[in-house]
Amino acid sequence: MGGRTQTDDHTRLGGERQKGLLSVIVPCFNEEKALPYFYAEATKVLSEMPVRYEIVLVDDGSRDGTLRLAKELSGRDRHVRYLSFSRNFGKEAAMYAGFCNVHGDYVVVMDADLQDPPSLLPKMLRIIQGGEYDSVATRRENREGEPPVRSFCARLFYRIVNRISDADIVDGARDFRLMTRDMVDAIVAMGEYNRFSKGIFGWVGFRTYWLAYENVERVAGETKWSFWKLLRYALDGIINFSQAPLSAVSWFGIVMTFLAVIVLIVLVVRRLVWGDPVAGWASLACIIIFIGGLELFCLGIIGQYVSRIFLETKHRPHFIVEDSNVEDVKKIR
Repeated sequence: MGGRTQTDDHTRLGGERQKGLLSVIVPCFNEEKALPYFYAEATKVLSEMPVRYEIVLVDDGSRDGTLRLAKELSGRDRHVRYLSFSRNFGKEAAMYAGFCNVHGDYVVVMDADLQDPPSLLPKMLRIIQGGEYDSVATRRENREGEPPVRSFCARLFYRIVNRISDADIVDGARDFRLMTRDMVDAIVAMGEYNRFSKGIFGWVGFRTYWLAYENVERVAGETKWSFWKLLRYALDGIINFSQAPLSAVSWFGIVMTFLAVIVLIVLVVRRLVWGDPVAGWASLACIIIFIGGLELFCLGIIGQYVSRIFLETKHRPHFIVEDSNVEDVKKIR
């Protein structure tokens, strides 16, 4: 490289916004097995593209050798840099930390397990450099290899969230997305603590091209997403981008009050006209228990919104960077 030192190269890639630079953000949590495969495939593709690039590995508090491997890759390749969290903050925080610490004209988010094929990057870059779009987003055409229950729930989630919210989320959408700097700046400006990036990508708008591809299996390691984590993630998406559950609770209260008044009138008339004592204490107890359960359920929905308000008012940082070789790194944000 013409005698240029490794430190000089890292400095050149960091700092101010870099014209013509492609920044690749890779959230990593216990990806020691998959990361070597990703690095080999990604660098092969990126080195053949007509653009300068940087790969920013965001270690999300991994408990295996992910950080050690990230340091090794960074030590021998001037294009690789790393951020390491003080603990596991989650993928959303890892992506946000990447957005806050890259400076390229173009920014792409990719998983380290090669389920986001690097071979799509050249086509994505050509599309976005055409000037017609601000974002090239990917979606899976199928869910081969995925459990049927998970596939059904995923499709149901996308159908529900698009009906009740103003976030545009396409069925099968991945976090794998190439964006312009303007779109990334808009995402960074949304500093909310409870983040749901798929919804944020759609909410900020901008012109998006959807690129479909066949589902790809993880290259190595194990998925970090259990069914219950995915369910919680889906609930976060609905609550963060829709007030429909709160509206449903309000309407439920109105309907139940109206029905209660009707039943009360019927019982009073029955007593005055026929003089029958009110019978059926067992059924009445069942009704009371049922209504009480529904009320607790509604309070739970309200509690979910209140808990998110509580977290937002604390103004806790999204992430804490413990170790990094990124120039002018934002360690807390």
